[in-house]
Amino acid sequence: MDVVLLCRVSTAGQDYSRQVDELSDFCSKMGWNVRRIFTAKVSGAKKIEERSELTEMLDYIRENRIDRVCVLEISRLGKNTLEALKVIRLLNDNGVCLYIKNYNLETLGADGKPNPIASMICTILLEVAQMESLTIMERMASGRDRYIAKCRAEGIKMGRPGTYRKSDERMRTQYTKELGLLKKGISLRNISAITGTSVGTIRKLYKYL
Repeated sequence: MDVVLLCRVSTAGQDYSRQVDELSDFCSKMGWNVRRIFTAKVSGAKKIEERSELTEMLDYIRENRIDRVCVLEISRLGKNTLEALKVIRLLNDNGVCLYIKNYNLETLGADGKPNPIASMICTILLEVAQMESLTIMERMASGRDRYIAKCRAEGIKMGRPGTYRKSDERMRTQYTKELGLLKKGISLRNISAITGTSVGTIRKLYKYL
């Protein structure tokens, strides 16, 4: 049996190697031949066309004889219920079974026809995954709002720190040579060529003459 693996994490800081290892070990024990592994670090809420690993996988199964697409759990397929169900339908139309390891669930029956019970379970699991994702986002937004309110109440300044500015004394000390050349009437470009200091910086030194 020829299969492909689909492994996804949501952010660049996460790692999908555990998914790859677990699915690869399982397929080896089952005697399934892993033809390709498709991986991505992308939000599961994105549409199919916004996920390169999905479009590449779908193109691959259309061009090659693949029996199954294996995922560790349904949320790895996506957290947008409609988009994930669309992927399952495309797989079914191409005679490819989606195998969800943590539930030992197959979307196609032994006769190659869609499994209605599996379809119902997938829909429920996807709805739960989508709700969990929305809940996490709401909690993060709520926590951010509380933090902002607390900072304002305590008079804590938020946002980027102010731009660092060198003191007048330090500017005069650091650019002594440039100031000396300015006093002699040397042009900005020539001073820049001599000292390597940018014309913009030299122009700011006029106020120290």
